Amino acid sequence: MYHSIADTTDDPYRVTVSPVRFARQLHWLNDRGLRGVSVRELLAATAAGREKGLVGLTFDDGYADFVDSALPLLRRHDFTATVYVLPGRIGGENAWDGDGPRKALLTEDGILRVAEAGMEIGSHGLRHVSLPTVDDGTLSEETRGSRDLLEEITGARVDGFCYPYGHVDDRVVAAVRDAGYRYGCAIDPGPLTCAHALPRVHIDEQDTPWRLTAKRVLHPLRRRRPSNLVQEFS
Repeated sequence: MYHSIADTTDDPYRVTVSPVRFARQLHWLNDRGLRGVSVRELLAATAAGREKGLVGLTFDDGYADFVDSALPLLRRHDFTATVYVLPGRIGGENAWDGDGPRKALLTEDGILRVAEAGMEIGSHGLRHVSLPTVDDGTLSEETRGSRDLLEEITGARVDGFCYPYGHVDDRVVAAVRDAGYRYGCAIDPGPLTCAHALPRVHIDEQDTPWRLTAKRVLHPLRRRRPSNLVQEFS
């Protein structure tokens, strides 16, 4: 789970990885025979029994720096990734972060460039709000409404949803499933184990090779893989 690839001088929420560190992290994957892929590609491979050596790469919030900082490095390694964007804040900034620097978000043109480069575009909701706290109408706008907008922009099916802040419960999972998404990404979904509440590992500037190795080893021990993942995504 990545967010922004940019200068890390002012990063109170630990959402930024410098381009130099990001390049080293991609080299770490490549040197171990691992290939970064979008979540859609990873789940399709898992359903077919071909997931060995694949690592899902995700970028939350849809920061504009993805185009200039992350995309060239991903393409250099022949990696893909999933970028979760906020169609209610296209061309805006990360106003939900009370402190820290303002970061520009992808424009509509930027979203199209990312998609044309072979990356998966997913939804992060409309405006980056904690979904378990909203009413049913807002929940529908944030899930179904954001999917409709992204499909209108890209002209392609949007399969994936990413829960803002990682906040998720049974009601929100049901709304995401009913909105037509094939999967949903959380962080640590607790007792929820399904294709619409996938766990992820947070990656930041401090993740050197030994920390990445530790996270790779510990992740399956700390967070359960959904037992019915293949049936749900097939």
